[in-house]
Amino acid sequence: MLDFAGGAGRNLAPLMARSDRVTLADRDSAALEAAPAAVERLCADLESGPWPFRGRRFDAVVCCNYLHRPRLDLLIALVAPGGLLLYETFAQGNERHGRPARPDFLLRRGELFEAALRGGLEVLGFEDGYVGSPRPAVIQRVCAVRPPAGPEERRRVG
Repeated sequence: MLDFAGGAGRNLAPLMARSDRVTLADRDSAALEAAPAAVERLCADLESGPWPFRGRRFDAVVCCNYLHRPRLDLLIALVAPGGLLLYETFAQGNERHGRPARPDFLLRRGELFEAALRGGLEVLGFEDGYVGSPRPAVIQRVCAVRPPAGPEERRRVG
């Protein structure tokens, strides 16, 4: 499982309860130091540095409160066959409630849904709109799965 741009690991507890192989990726080495020893810590510039996941896939990819469009398709490609994507971040309209407010950090209507489909995932659930807690915000959430590999792809992947 991968907690992408996970900072100090606010999503780690539920991930570690489901898997003994969890990777926390972020650019902030100080934040990564707070992660439990059992977690693989990956310190990398996820926006402009070399892509640190070459050849890797994960049975689950979790990303919260983070958006960098130029690498969105690469992030979605990290979901292994049969794997799950859980992604939530801010959307247009959030500027009325605080930060982030810049368009670069706000999803356009339906953008996360479209990105999941473009990446070959089947969308199980999608939300796009206002939430009142934990603080007022406009967000998008997607839960999507990559179809399991067929026999031909399983032979190629190993």
